[in-house]
Amino acid sequence: MTVTLDTASHADRLDDQRTVSISPLVAPSVVRREFAPDDVAAATVRSGRADTVNVLNGDDDRLLVVVGPCSVHDPAAAMDYARRLAAKAEELRDDLHIVMRVYFEKPRTTLGWKGLLNDPHLDGTFDIDTGLRMGRKLLLDVSSLGLPVGCEFLDPIMPQYIADLVTYGAIGARTAASQVHRQLCSALSMPVGIKNSTEGDVQVAVDGTRAAAASHVFPGTDLGGQAALIRTMGNPDCHVILRGGTDGPNYDSETVSDTLARLRKSGLSERVVIDASHGNSSKNHEKQVEVVGDIAARLEAGERGVVGVMIESFIEAGRQDLTLGRAEDLTYGLSITDACIDWDTTAAQLDRLAQAVAARRG
Repeated sequence: MTVTLDTASHADRLDDQRTVSISPLVAPSVVRREFAPDDVAAATVRSGRADTVNVLNGDDDRLLVVVGPCSVHDPAAAMDYARRLAAKAEELRDDLHIVMRVYFEKPRTTLGWKGLLNDPHLDGTFDIDTGLRMGRKLLLDVSSLGLPVGCEFLDPIMPQYIADLVTYGAIGARTAASQVHRQLCSALSMPVGIKNSTEGDVQVAVDGTRAAAASHVFPGTDLGGQAALIRTMGNPDCHVILRGGTDGPNYDSETVSDTLARLRKSGLSERVVIDASHGNSSKNHEKQVEVVGDIAARLEAGERGVVGVMIESFIEAGRQDLTLGRAEDLTYGLSITDACIDWDTTAAQLDRLAQAVAARRG
């Protein structure tokens, strides 16, 4: 039941002066029961997490590749992409551990569409109950292909609805310094990459990784949707993602070496994931190919500190603007947030990385 607050007639209130309404959300336990994983999906998550940890720890000499759309706005197109990626992942499985990027929440610098969970109809109605169900179903469908999924966690409540189906988590540049998100990382059951700040500050990500590895006690919500006190053991599988910043790219070997030294000084495992997009491509999606090429050449030369690469990719190249309420006008398979490289270009980059890993192994 939605409670609408009459602020005009309650001007003397001490609270809710600017709140229009308060509506209950469906409990996480309800959504989890409605969309429960079968044996295949559960096995995908378990093996995907184990393989990711082994790559991060150096026990598996493959390269982790987190690849997919900047954000998911069309589940049908996402599944089309997932089927292509699942086939490619199987083809290259000896050299690459591929995780599909299935991002549902979009942090905004100012304003804009906030993602499928928040606004699934792309019309500003914020039917979050439907968005949560759509998102969870998509994670199940992708996992049923045997393809692990990765998600960025933005709102600290949302993981209760989907985290059990996620192989790889990410904390974005805008929230890397947030204590709330570092505490969340310490509780999550999967490896989590923490990005450097939007300005390019790498120490923020190093500090976040260290904080997430420690135990915490903090308020949150349980699976019934009730306020609860959460105690965590800490997450030893967190790591730094270099994504560039306003000062320019930071995927070069010197920055990687400096980051590894910072991690070593903090008593953390020396491993780095490179985000080929964002600041590292100067927000030009086509430059991701240059970043991948540079990383591949370094892998062939014996680079070990770089354990993973992230790529923004979709069916079609580029991006398009969304007009709220006009989803039917959108081009199929084309991003409505950051620009992506297309599928054919993506397949070529995956082949290049696999070739580099094989050469390094040899």
